[in-house]
Amino acid sequence: MHSWSSPVVPSVPGDGVPLRLFDTADGAVRDLSPGPLVRMYVCGITPYDTTHLGHAATYLTFDLVYRQLLDAGHAVHYVQNTTDVDDPLFERAERDGVDWRTLGDAETDRFRADMEALRILPPQQYVAATETIDEVIEMVDELLKRGHAYRIDPEVDGYSDVYYRHRATPEFGYESGYDDDEMAAAFAERGGDPDREGKEHPLDALLWRVRRPGEPSWDSPWGEGRPGWHIECSAIARRRLGMRFDIQGGGSDLAFPHHEFSAAHAEAASGERPFARFYVHAAMIGLDGVKMSKSLGNLVRVQTLRDQGVDPSLIRLGLAAGHYRTDRSWSVEILEAARARYQRWSRAIACGAGADADAAIAALRARMADDLDTPGALEAIDTWAAATLEGDSSDEDAGASVATALDALLGVRITAA
Repeated sequence: MHSWSSPVVPSVPGDGVPLRLFDTADGAVRDLSPGPLVRMYVCGITPYDTTHLGHAATYLTFDLVYRQLLDAGHAVHYVQNTTDVDDPLFERAERDGVDWRTLGDAETDRFRADMEALRILPPQQYVAATETIDEVIEMVDELLKRGHAYRIDPEVDGYSDVYYRHRATPEFGYESGYDDDEMAAAFAERGGDPDREGKEHPLDALLWRVRRPGEPSWDSPWGEGRPGWHIECSAIARRRLGMRFDIQGGGSDLAFPHHEFSAAHAEAASGERPFARFYVHAAMIGLDGVKMSKSLGNLVRVQTLRDQGVDPSLIRLGLAAGHYRTDRSWSVEILEAARARYQRWSRAIACGAGADADAAIAALRARMADDLDTPGALEAIDTWAAATLEGDSSDEDAGASVATALDALLGVRITAA
């Protein structure tokens, strides 16, 4: 599957700063300390609806990670999936009376268009779950042969689905840090099936679902069927990045069960640990203080904002006004604050000469390298713009230098006022 086109990332004079990130598994900010090549996997969308601001915030987070790594001199091997075979997709397709493949393709195209408009750096490998069925089957077979998976007795309900024994790895739970009660609650809320009859334990996760009437299916040693959710990302990342890759990323709602099981599957199948060196999670976005959800009908879609004429740079600035690990809201006030900030920066850049750009860029780099402190980074440029607009013209090339840094490090392209 093809990715989207990449914006050009300009080179910023001077030296980038080594990146530090919060690792969910450790519960602390640590030096990433990667090699020359950084391997990053970010979980993608289930393509049954257009991109909302929660999606945008997640992919903006890892776009910013990518940009800081490039600035520090690293190459990046970035892989992202799309879950184009899953219950929400089938349910939406049935509701709308369209083929699930047609719906998935259309929504994936809309997602690509939104990412391109937002100037999100694309993955080198953008992989659909339906493209990797053979890889999933191979991994499920590994888990069965190692005794880490089992089949439901078909006499229970006629379907001999394959499940993962969640305690197959003694460290299960290390990635999310959830206790048993938290796991049970999150598993039930986030796509698990704790009440499935015939399972050895409520937390055991589905690896292969035997075909039900009306569902798409593929041949396998266990009969026609389709993959479970977590196994797809485990197989995709392991095949393309290997074990102990640098960053596993996604929204905070993926820490458990999705990332916990993705890691456990790969570790159980390979006998190696850890799956990833860092588990990085972007927080949730609400609307006017209320969590966005389809059931509430309060999703703010990127396409809607674009159709209203909102510059995508304002979306980036509005989302960056809060730290990526902090649950936060979107509002008209946040959008207007982003617009005012953009206009202020634009006026300062248009001055040409301005306050010391090297100092401003050094502050920008330092804040971004410290666990993507975007509020601090924006404040650093605010300070530079204020000094420039107050008449400091000590650096004759300041405007162009700051504009280049904003483009490269924040992905915000400023058009001088």
